[in-house]
Amino acid sequence: MLHKPPLILAIESSCDDTAAAVIKGRKILSNCVANQEIHIAYGGVVPELASRAHQSKIVPVVQQALQKANIEKKDLTAIAYTQGPGLLGSLLVGSAFAKSLALALDIPLIPINHMQGHLLVHFIEDDRIQTPNFPCLGVTVSGGHTQLVLLKNQFDMEILGTTLDDAIGEAFDKCGKRMGLPYPSGPQIDKLAKEGNPHRFSFPIPNLPGYNVSYSGVKTAVINFLANQEQKNSDFIQSNLNNLCASIQYTLVQIILKKISKVTQERKLSHIIVGGGVAANSEIRTQLQNMASKEGWTVSLPPFEYTTDNAAMIGIAAYYKLQEKSYGSLSDPSDARLKYGL
Repeated sequence: MLHKPPLILAIESSCDDTAAAVIKGRKILSNCVANQEIHIAYGGVVPELASRAHQSKIVPVVQQALQKANIEKKDLTAIAYTQGPGLLGSLLVGSAFAKSLALALDIPLIPINHMQGHLLVHFIEDDRIQTPNFPCLGVTVSGGHTQLVLLKNQFDMEILGTTLDDAIGEAFDKCGKRMGLPYPSGPQIDKLAKEGNPHRFSFPIPNLPGYNVSYSGVKTAVINFLANQEQKNSDFIQSNLNNLCASIQYTLVQIILKKISKVTQERKLSHIIVGGGVAANSEIRTQLQNMASKEGWTVSLPPFEYTTDNAAMIGIAAYYKLQEKSYGSLSDPSDARLKYGL
């Protein structure tokens, strides 16, 4: 007798995007995201506003995901949700909804690590995605995290390196804010950098031992540089905006690329998978592909809809947990600092 592929409803609410997806086996039937534009006026995510917005958006987003997948709640095999890491108030909204629905339907509840989800998007059944071979190097680059991870299988992950302070996405946003760009600044910098010279201005690249990275130093260097230049010319930023964006982007990307190169050489890894919002950045995608051609690597970059926070990545992680019958319970706490393996 053939077993039907499981139908999983996945919920993601770790930061400022309310997302729901339905996955059948490893295929995505729907992947819906409601963005919270309220944070733009503040130049960054306001945690209290984010959790309130999740409360108003989660029901319609889940309904939309079910409708697009053309299924009813009674058809579901399991409910998955982001347990952490993330903003605690935001996480609680998603976990409370998922737990209530799983209890009402009497089906398994599966808590997922947000960062593992970012990497496991590469196992979604999609013609645009090349399924990785193990072992491989996972690179998570986002507004909240920058990590180099050794993947031995879907859940055997070892963090080799991480940021000691700011994440790469945060550095993009803070530098962009100082230049007067709207939040989130990363996409704006990427767009403007295409018309600029990445070597026009030079900013420091930290030389840390091991595989860890640091972005606070270059962020401070940029802010101080701009302040000094504006004292001489109040119009400095606007008259040099494209070159500034190109130079800042080049520096931020080079910091993580140098560590990727170091890890692959020393650990003898040839397959690299990338996840997180900054994986959509054109500079990091281009440079990784250039390095792959030179070094003989295989680099897997996710489709753009799977780079930023989404529920499809929570669904695919839940699929593998479901195979192992690794379920959660109603008492599992949301954890803003959740570590790998939990």
